[in-house]
Amino acid sequence: MELVVGASEATMRSVLGKLGGLLAQEYTLIRGVNRDLQYINDELSTMQSFLRVVGGSHGHDDRMKDWMKQIRDITYDIEDCIDDSGHRLHGLRTDMCCYFLVNSVYEVLTWWPRRDLSTKISTLKMRAQQIGERRERYGVNNPDISGSGGGPSTATGFDAADNQDSNLQLVAAKDPVGVEEYMGELEKWVTNENNSSGVLYIVGFGGVGKTTIANALYRKFMDQFDHSAVVTVSQSSDINTVLMNIKNQFMPQSNSHKQQGDDGIPSRVDLEEHFGENSYLVLVDDVWSATTWDQIKKVLPPSRKRSRIIVTTRFQAVATTRRGEGGDHTHKVIPLAVKESEKLFKQAFFESKGRQDNITRSQAVSTTSKRVEGHEDVMVPEEVWKMCGGLPLAIVIMAGYAACNPRKTRDDWLKICSSLFPESGKDHWKDGEKDLTQEEVGRIISYCYNDMPAEIKTCSLYLSIFPKGHKISRKRLTRRWIAEGFVVEKQGLSVEDVAETYFNHLIRRKIIRPVEHNSNLKVKKCIVHDMVLEHIVAKASEENFITVVGGNWLMPPPSSKVRRLSLQGSDYKHAKDTEKMNLSHVRSLTMFGSLNQLPSHSFKIGIVQVLDLEGCTGFRKHHTKQICKMLLLKYLSLRRTDTKRLPKEIGKLKNLETLDIRETNVVELPKTVCHLEQLVNILGGDKRTRRALKLPEELSKRKKMKALRILSGIEILGGSGDFHHLTELRKLVIYKLKTIGDNGSFQDLSSSIEYLGGYSLHTLVIDDESSSFIESLHYLTAPPKFLAALELSGKLVMLPSWIEKLGALNKLTLSVTALRTDNLENLSKLEALISLTFSFRAKERDPQILTILAGNKLYSKGEIKVPDRGFKSLKLLRFSAPLLPLLSFPKNAMPQLEKLEVRFSMLEGLFGVENLAKLKTVHLTSDNKAGEDMTREIQRELESKVRHTDGKMPRIILHH
Repeated sequence: MELVVGASEATMRSVLGKLGGLLAQEYTLIRGVNRDLQYINDELSTMQSFLRVVGGSHGHDDRMKDWMKQIRDITYDIEDCIDDSGHRLHGLRTDMCCYFLVNSVYEVLTWWPRRDLSTKISTLKMRAQQIGERRERYGVNNPDISGSGGGPSTATGFDAADNQDSNLQLVAAKDPVGVEEYMGELEKWVTNENNSSGVLYIVGFGGVGKTTIANALYRKFMDQFDHSAVVTVSQSSDINTVLMNIKNQFMPQSNSHKQQGDDGIPSRVDLEEHFGENSYLVLVDDVWSATTWDQIKKVLPPSRKRSRIIVTTRFQAVATTRRGEGGDHTHKVIPLAVKESEKLFKQAFFESKGRQDNITRSQAVSTTSKRVEGHEDVMVPEEVWKMCGGLPLAIVIMAGYAACNPRKTRDDWLKICSSLFPESGKDHWKDGEKDLTQEEVGRIISYCYNDMPAEIKTCSLYLSIFPKGHKISRKRLTRRWIAEGFVVEKQGLSVEDVAETYFNHLIRRKIIRPVEHNSNLKVKKCIVHDMVLEHIVAKASEENFITVVGGNWLMPPPSSKVRRLSLQGSDYKHAKDTEKMNLSHVRSLTMFGSLNQLPSHSFKIGIVQVLDLEGCTGFRKHHTKQICKMLLLKYLSLRRTDTKRLPKEIGKLKNLETLDIRETNVVELPKTVCHLEQLVNILGGDKRTRRALKLPEELSKRKKMKALRILSGIEILGGSGDFHHLTELRKLVIYKLKTIGDNGSFQDLSSSIEYLGGYSLHTLVIDDESSSFIESLHYLTAPPKFLAALELSGKLVMLPSWIEKLGALNKLTLSVTALRTDNLENLSKLEALISLTFSFRAKERDPQILTILAGNKLYSKGEIKVPDRGFKSLKLLRFSAPLLPLLSFPKNAMPQLEKLEVRFSMLEGLFGVENLAKLKTVHLTSDNKAGEDMTREIQRELESKVRHTDGKMPRIILHH
C-alpha cells in the first residue's frame, strides 16, 4: 500500500495549489461556496500531512489501505471537478473598464456552470467529512512509525543531490555470470555449419537468467547473419503484433507501407520472398504458450543459407512442442552456485555505488562479508546473497537495495533475511542451495521495491504504461513525470534535474536497466525486467493508478474510474474492452499501435493532461482538431506519426509544456503557437534527414514564449534568430540556416548565442551546410563558457579558438572536415571531454568535402596522429567519413578511452590501437561491399596486435 502514498501526495499537491488559486480570487467566481472550498482545502492539507507519516511506516491493515484509497479517490475527483469547470469559468480583472456592469452580465451568462460547480463542491465537501468520520467509526488507527517489525522504511526521504549522475559511464553489455561452462556449448550450436537451421530452447523459471544468456548469444552472433530480430512474447501477447514486429525488423522498408495504414500480417510466403539466399537470427523471448510458439514457428521459413532461432520460456512444454528436427537443442538454466552468487552481488553492488573500477578489486573482499567503503563498520553478510537462492534477478535487486542502505548493521541484515523467510528460519539461507519459488522471488522484489522513497515509487509505477520489453526513452519518461506533477524543484535543482535524479535512483535500485547511451554517455534508453514489471503492473492496477489494455499480462478490467490509460493492443477485442470503460476521468492517454482501433470518444476527453501517440499509425486530420480541444494538455507527443500540419487552434492549449513533433511531416509551426506562454520544450525536425522545423517570425519579433528551455530541430532564416529574450534556454538545435534574398546575415543569432552562453545555454547544435555562419563564430568576444555539449556540422576546417576554453564541455561533435592533427592537439586540452565525434552528414559525396579531406591528409603528412598526452577523460571516440586516412594512436594516448567507432567507405588503416590501455570495444562499419573485406582484414590485424597487460582484448564488432 505504500506505493500509493507518493502518487496521492503528488496529486494532492496539485489540487491544493488549484484550490488556493480559487480561494485567492476576489471576484465571485463561484459565489456561496467559498466556505466549502476552505473546508476542503484544510481537510486535504491535514490528509497530506497524514500521508507523509504513512509513507514512513509499514504493515498497514486492510482498513488503513481502504481509507488511503478513499483519500486518493476524492483527491482525484476534486482535481477533476476544478479542471473540468476551469475552462468554462474565467474570472474578470477588477481593474477593467465598467467592471461592475460587465461582471453582472458575466454572472448571468455563467449562472448554470457556476451552479453546477457549486453543487459538485458541496458534494465533495460532504464526502470529505464522511471519510474523516468513517475513519473514527471503524477504528482506523494512526500508523506505527517506530520502524519495528522488519519491514522497509522510507521515512528518511530522498536526497536528490546524492543521486546526481556525476560519474558518466558507457552502457556496456556484460557477460552473464556463472555460465562460462555451458556458454561455449551454446556458442558452438550457433556456429555449427552442419545444421542449416535449428531452434535453441532456453528453459528456466522467472529470474534465473534465461534472457541474459539469450541476449549474450544474440549480441555476439547477430553480425554474422544477414538479418536479425528480437521479439518479446508473454502471457497474453497478440500474435499478429509479434509477427509484424519480426517483419518490420527483417524488412525495414515495409515500415513505409505500415505508415500508410497497411496492417496486413506477414505470411510465410512474404518472408520467403524476401529471404532468398539470406541468413537470419531471431530471438523470441518469454514464450508462455506452446500454441503461440507454434504459430510463430510456422511463419518463419527455413533459410536456403542458414537460420537460427533462440527461444526463452518458463515452460518445458514449449520446448517439446515441435521437437524432432535435427538442429534443435534444449538447455535448462539452473541457479548460480554460492561463489557465483557472491560475484554477481558484488558486481551489482559496486555498480549501484557508482564505482565500477572497484568491481574487479571486489574479489579481494572477504567471502563471508563485505565492508562498504565510507562506512567501515557496516558489513553485508553472506546470508544476504545466499538467501536469493542463486537467482540473478533476486541477487541484483538485493544488491541495489544494499547499495542504497549503507548504514544497516549486520544484525539489521540478519533480521531482514529472517523477516523475508520466517517459515524457514536460518536453514533457508544457511548454505544458499535451496531453490526459491516464484512467490518467494516476488517477496524479495516487493520488499526491495517498497523500501524506495514515496516519490520514487510513484515514478516507478509509471513504468507500467510501457509494454514488456519496450526500450523506454529516458527523456520521454522524465518529461512525462514532470507533466504529471510527480516532480518538483528541490535542493536548488530544477524539475528537469530532479527528474534525472529519480531516474538515476531507479537504475541504482536495479528497477530499470540501461540498454543504450547517448554520445554524452548519459543513459538513452532502459528496460524493465519482466518479473519486476509484472509486479509494478499489478500494483498500478490494484491502486487504479494506471489501466493497461492489451498488455502482456491478463489483468482484470478496472472496477472504478480510469485515470491513466495505456492501450497496448490494436485489435478489435481490445477496442471493445475500451469502449466499455468510463473514460470521462482519464488524465493520461498513451497508445502503441494503430489509432484505427481507438474508441471514437477517447479524443474528446476534456481533462486529458498527457497525450502520447509516439509511433502510432492511422493518424488523421480530424485527430489533430480533436486534440486542440484538450485545453488542459501539458504533454503532447505526435512523434513518428503521419501528422502533416498543426492547425492554428493549437494556440488554445494554454497549459502545454512539451510539444514533440519530431520525425513527422510538420515543417512549420502556426503563428498561434506563440500564445503558448508555458511551453518549455519544442521538439521538431528529423535528426537523421536533417529536415527542419520553421518557427513563426512572431517568436523573435514579439519576444514570446520566455519559458522555453529546449528549442530543437529548427530552421533559422536570414535576418531572424533573435533569441535574447529566451534566458531560460538550455538547448538550441539548428538543423538548417537559410538566407533570404540579399539578407545573408545571422548577426542576431550570433549575438543571441553569445548572450545566452552566459546564462543557461548548455547544449548548442548547428548544422551549416555552407559553414559561413560557423566560421563567423570565430569572432565571438565572449564564448559560451557553460556549454556541456557542442556540435558544429558543415565544412569547418579551422576550429574557433575559444573551443579549448570550454572547461565544462564533455561532448563535442565536429564535421570530419576538421579532422586534422593540429586540431586534435588543441582539443586534447579539454579535460572534461568524454565524447568526441567527427561526422559526415552530406547526402552525397560533395567534391568540395572530398577535396578538404585530401588537403587535411596532406597537411597532416599522410596520417592523422592522436597526441600522446591529453584527452584525460575521453571514453568514446567516433569517426564517420567516406574516406579516412591512416589513424595513429601512440603510447599513452587517450588513457581512458573505452569505445572506438569507425565508419567508412575506404579506410587506410588503424595503427597503434594496442596502445589504448582501457579500450573495451571497437566497432568497424563499412558502407559498401568493397569495404567488407577491408574490415575483416583490419579485424585480423587488430586481433593479432591488441593484447593488454591483464590478458584481455577488446571486442571487435563488424557492421555491414
